[in-house]
Amino acid sequence: MAQQLELKDYLRETNLVHSRLVSLVVLLALMVMVLVGRIWYLQVYQYQRFEVLSKDNRVRLIPVPPVRGQIYDRNGKVLAENIPVFTLEVLPSEVKNMDGLLDSLAKIIQISPNEIRKFKAQVRSRPDFESQILKVNISEEEAARFFVNKNRFGGAEVHARLQRYYPYGGELVHALGYVGRINQSELNSIDRAAYKGTEYIGKLGIEAKYEDVLLGKVGFEQVETNAHGQRVRTLSKNPPVSGEDIHLNIDAELQVKAREYLGDHRGSVIAIEPASGDVLAFVSNPVYDPNKFVNGIDHRSYNELRDNINRPLLNRALNGRYAPGSTIKGLVALAGLENGWNKNSKVVCPGYYQLKGSSHRYRCWRRQGHGPTSMMESIMQSCDVYYYQLANSLGIDKLHDFLSRFGLGSQTGIDLKGEPSGLMPSKKWKRRARSNPWYPGETLITGIGQGYMLATPLQLGVMTATLANRGNRIEPRLVDRLTHGSGDSQHEIADLEGKLLEKVKVNKAHFSSIIEAMQNVVEHPRGTARRAGLNAEYTIAGKTGTAQVVAIAQGAKYDATKLSEFQKDHALFISFAPVEKPKIAIAVIVENGGSGSGVAAPVARKVMDFYLLGKDANAVPEIEDTNSVENNVDTTASNNNVPQSVTRPSSGNI
Repeated sequence: MAQQLELKDYLRETNLVHSRLVSLVVLLALMVMVLVGRIWYLQVYQYQRFEVLSKDNRVRLIPVPPVRGQIYDRNGKVLAENIPVFTLEVLPSEVKNMDGLLDSLAKIIQISPNEIRKFKAQVRSRPDFESQILKVNISEEEAARFFVNKNRFGGAEVHARLQRYYPYGGELVHALGYVGRINQSELNSIDRAAYKGTEYIGKLGIEAKYEDVLLGKVGFEQVETNAHGQRVRTLSKNPPVSGEDIHLNIDAELQVKAREYLGDHRGSVIAIEPASGDVLAFVSNPVYDPNKFVNGIDHRSYNELRDNINRPLLNRALNGRYAPGSTIKGLVALAGLENGWNKNSKVVCPGYYQLKGSSHRYRCWRRQGHGPTSMMESIMQSCDVYYYQLANSLGIDKLHDFLSRFGLGSQTGIDLKGEPSGLMPSKKWKRRARSNPWYPGETLITGIGQGYMLATPLQLGVMTATLANRGNRIEPRLVDRLTHGSGDSQHEIADLEGKLLEKVKVNKAHFSSIIEAMQNVVEHPRGTARRAGLNAEYTIAGKTGTAQVVAIAQGAKYDATKLSEFQKDHALFISFAPVEKPKIAIAVIVENGGSGSGVAAPVARKVMDFYLLGKDANAVPEIEDTNSVENNVDTTASNNNVPQSVTRPSSGNI
C-alpha cells in the first residue's frame, strides 16, 4: 500500500497567525490606553494632590504658640507677664545621631544632665516632627556661639520665645500659683492640638483655675526648608490668638504690706471688701519664688522647700485648717439672741463651768473669773464660762445649723482649685465620721471654737464679711474681670462678680447688738483688743481668739515658756471697718503666735490703716497685754463627758 502524503493547510495557518497578531495588537493597544489613562489620571486629574505631596518634601507646618494672657492687680499693676528669652530647640526627625548632637551642643552651651534627661523624655513621648525644647533661657553669648557654628548642628535651632515671669516674686504666689513645663501625666489628659508649640501649663492658683482663658489659641506657619531642614522662607501664616488678660481684685501693695506686718510668723491674712466679696489680700506666710518653678526647679532646691519646717509650699490661706477659738463667740451670742437669750441677762463666771452631775471643770481663760457677766460684756472680755452655758443651752445641732449659715464648715466658692470644706461638727457628723455618740462636754468646747471645729482663714474672712454685711454672705472672688487686647483696642470679655450665697435672716436689732459688742472689743478700755484700737481714725469692730495646739491638763496652768515654738497657741483676730459702712473685713491667723490680742490684732490694725488711710503704720502703741492667755482653757476630757481625742493639735490639721 502506497504511503499517503500529508498536505499542509496554508490558508488555515495563515488565518491563525493573523488572528494571533490582531489579538496581540489589541492587547498592546489596551495596555497603551491603560498607561495613557493612568498618566492622565496622575498628571491631570490628581495634579493638585500630588503637587501638595511634592511640596511636603520641602514645606513644613510649624505651630506658633499664643501669647499667654497677663495678670494684673486691681490697680493695673502687672503680677504675671511674659518676657523674651532664647530657647535651644531640636527637631528630632532631622537628627541622625542625637547623642552626638547633644555632645556637640554641650561644648558651646551649658546644658545640665537634668535638662538632657527631661529632653530625652520629651522626645520619647512626643512625635519626632515636633520641635522639642532642650534648654530655656540661654544667654546672648551662648546664642551668638550657636549661630556662628549653626551649620554643624543640623536639626537644632535657637528661637526667641516668651517666658512667664512674676515681678513680685513670692508675694502673691499662693493666689497666682505658677506655670510649669507640661509633664507626662498632664500630656495624657490635655488636648494636644491646643498645646502645640507650647511647653507650659498652669499648675496652681489663678494660673491653673483660669488656664483655658489664659492659654489662647495656637497659630501655624507654612515654611519652606532646604535639604538640611533649615528654614528658607515663610510661605503663609495663620497667626495665634493671644490669651485673655485677668484683672484681680487683689491690691498688690496691700498684699505686700500685710505679709510684711506678719513678719517672720507663719500665718495668713485675708482681707475682703464685704459689699462685693472682692478679695483684697490673700496672704499665706512664708512664701516661695514661683519663677524657680517655671522651667523646672532642681531636686535639691525643691527638697529644701518641701522639707522646710515652716512649710512655705503650704497655702495656709486656702488649705490651712485651724480651730477658730473665740473669734466665733459673736456668732454664738447671735444664735443665743435668736433663741430667746437676753443680751442684758448675766451669767456668773467663777473661772470655771461644770455640767450637772460632773466634777470636771471647764475653765475660763481668766482663772479668777469675770463675775456676773452679760452677753455684751462676754464678747468684750471673751468670757468662756458664758459660752459654755450658752452652748449647753442651745445644743450642738442648733449651733451647727446657725454657724453653718455664715459659711463655717463649707467651701466658700472662691475661684481657686482644691478648697477644703473645714468642719462644723454635729451629732450626725460624729456618728458618721467617728461611729460614736456626741458628748455634752463637746458642745461646751465647740461654743468657744475648740474641739472638732476647724476653719480656714478664708472661711473666717467670709464669716467676718457676712457679719459686716448684717447677714449677706457673698461668694469671695479673686478675679474681677477678663479683658482682651491692649491700649485703645482693649475690651472687656467678662465681669466676674461675687454672687449672694445666702441672706441670713436675723433680727436687725440682734445684729446691731453683736456688732456694738464687737466694737467694744476694740474701743472699750476693758476690751480684749483695746491695744489695736488705740487712736484709730475710724470705727472698728473685732474679736480676738487664741486656739490651743496642745491640751492643758485639769487644774494645770498654761505656761508658754515651757512649750516649744510649735506647741504654743495660735493667735487669731477678725475685724471690719468702718463699722457704719464697712469697706474691709479681715481675718488674721498667726500660727503659734500665742495671743490674738497681742499678736494678731495689731497686724489687722496696720492692714486697715494702710488700706483705709494710706498710712504705713510700722508700730502700734504698746500697752500692757493682760489677755495673752485668752482661750487657754482646760479642754481635757472627763470620763463622763468628753473623750480624750477632742483636743487635737490644730497645726496637725493644716
